[in-house]
Amino acid sequence: MMATPLLFVSRSCKAVHRLQQSPFFSPISALSRHRRVTVLRNSSTHSCEADKSFYITTPIFYVNASPHLGHLYSAVTADCVHRYKLLRGFNSKFATGTDEHGLKIQQAAEAAGKDPLTFCTDVSERFKHLFNSCNISYTDYVRTTEQRHRQAVKHFWSVLCDKGLIYKGSYEGWYSTQDESFLTPLQVGDALDSSGQEIKVSLESGHKVEWMKEENYMFRLSAFRSQLLDWLRGNPRAVQPEPFHHAVLQWLQEDLPDLSVSRQRSRLQWGIPVPGDAEQIIYVWLDALVNYLTVAGYPDKHDQWWNVAHHVVGKDILKFHAIYWPAFLLGAGLPLPQAIYVHSHWTVGGKKMSKSLGNVVDPLERSPMFTTDGMRYFLLRQGVPDSDCDYTDNKVIKLLNAELSGSLGGLLNRCTAPALNPAQVYPSFCPQSFPSKQEGRAVVEDYHMLDAVRNLPAVVEQHYESMHVYKALEAIAACVRKTNGFVQRHAPWKLDRGDSEDQRWLDTIIHVSLECLRIYGTLLQPIVPDISNKLLSRLGVQPGERSWPDVNFLPRYRGMDCPFEGRALGSDSGVLFSRLESPNLDKQKPKKTKTANSK
Repeated sequence: MMATPLLFVSRSCKAVHRLQQSPFFSPISALSRHRRVTVLRNSSTHSCEADKSFYITTPIFYVNASPHLGHLYSAVTADCVHRYKLLRGFNSKFATGTDEHGLKIQQAAEAAGKDPLTFCTDVSERFKHLFNSCNISYTDYVRTTEQRHRQAVKHFWSVLCDKGLIYKGSYEGWYSTQDESFLTPLQVGDALDSSGQEIKVSLESGHKVEWMKEENYMFRLSAFRSQLLDWLRGNPRAVQPEPFHHAVLQWLQEDLPDLSVSRQRSRLQWGIPVPGDAEQIIYVWLDALVNYLTVAGYPDKHDQWWNVAHHVVGKDILKFHAIYWPAFLLGAGLPLPQAIYVHSHWTVGGKKMSKSLGNVVDPLERSPMFTTDGMRYFLLRQGVPDSDCDYTDNKVIKLLNAELSGSLGGLLNRCTAPALNPAQVYPSFCPQSFPSKQEGRAVVEDYHMLDAVRNLPAVVEQHYESMHVYKALEAIAACVRKTNGFVQRHAPWKLDRGDSEDQRWLDTIIHVSLECLRIYGTLLQPIVPDISNKLLSRLGVQPGERSWPDVNFLPRYRGMDCPFEGRALGSDSGVLFSRLESPNLDKQKPKKTKTANSK
């Protein structure tokens, strides 16, 4: 329970705030306040990272059905950024959870023969189980049925109401129960249902829409169009990637009608009642969006987190997050999110996953086959935010075998094998064998490899920051291939250990390769935490030596001390990633083999 009582409840929206009756709150002043906050944020960008806060959210997931691959993709994307920020020394908050109100939930609960809260709890626990199983390191799991959230929503509603931004009126138009969305005539088209009857559908989602006419509460969305345009034009990275930023600007070229923000209780019982008017239920999207504030501590102690909020959303809910939500926030006088990161969908056979097609991919089924880290790596390696990606089991197998088992695992296995490293240590680097100028035994390709690995942390940082994780993984995979090429090129297993010069060169090859592996293991921690831990532990890298500032590649090459030189390697805990077998995937579990890791 919050310490402060709800404000403005006694001045309920029953005392209808019409435009001519109340002082109109200026969204321009809210936008100006947002800009001032942005300036303050940016002015402290270079302060001590340990003092920085970062807040990232997934959408809260609708509990009308069990979680699927797309839900996991949203969660893994946000989890990756959260882990990356922790490596950078940030104080990071990461929220996920479930959206549990609305007509769809009410209907789904009735169909399941359960009361709504029991139904919601059952499905919410499935999401929580999936995220826990897939190593999603959220710091807060919010449910819209929680008391703290109800309090936040009621307070938020009352603030908007008190500022004259909510009024009672008559709504008449198209409504999609499936999308919980109001639609304009231009967003609706004709179609036939399964029995051949003519129906109206949403042109965007294809879901059936119905004409709705009722008295309810309206939000003055129309008043915020120019302010939203100013925000987006002044903040080109507010919505990322760029194609989605452009899409929102296109939507805002048209007038914004006022938005119905309540439903009559006779139609919808499962939700939060409008403060002071028990006959109306707050619109599910206004209710759901406030969850981000709930987790931040609204309305009492939210400034620390809300000033650094970042959202990860699927493209199907972009309009709610990039138009409705910023308008609500401007209306309430709150800062806008620093960034909205948008991703596309996962398809199967080129078609959107749906229960009716029977092509829904259950990540809880796949995770034991491909491992948690394997699923995480595949989704982030193949997921391209601005275009849909197609899923097949064979794609997963091919990628993981090539990059985790073969390339990365093979490199580690070679460089730590007793045949090449009998002392099981981080061997010494010989500056004469690999001098800063090309005079030793290294060749031009080796110097190119060193340049690529030295620049890799900056490249990865850039892509993690912009949420183009697949580009970061492309860059890492390319460097891993270069390092394998370096080892293959010089074939240390062919060198004469009895020759002191050969032995120094062999040690140098292994030292350079282990340094490369240390960089890869450190940079991959946000993606594959278990594999990275296994790799770094094998190299003898201690837990306190794995943060971003520790990414100091090959100091011996620059004449500096290397803290790892001469250190004993960690114990051999087996293959880094077991090679996957493809036939009869549904009947056969992965077999462990070292085939891919032999030289």
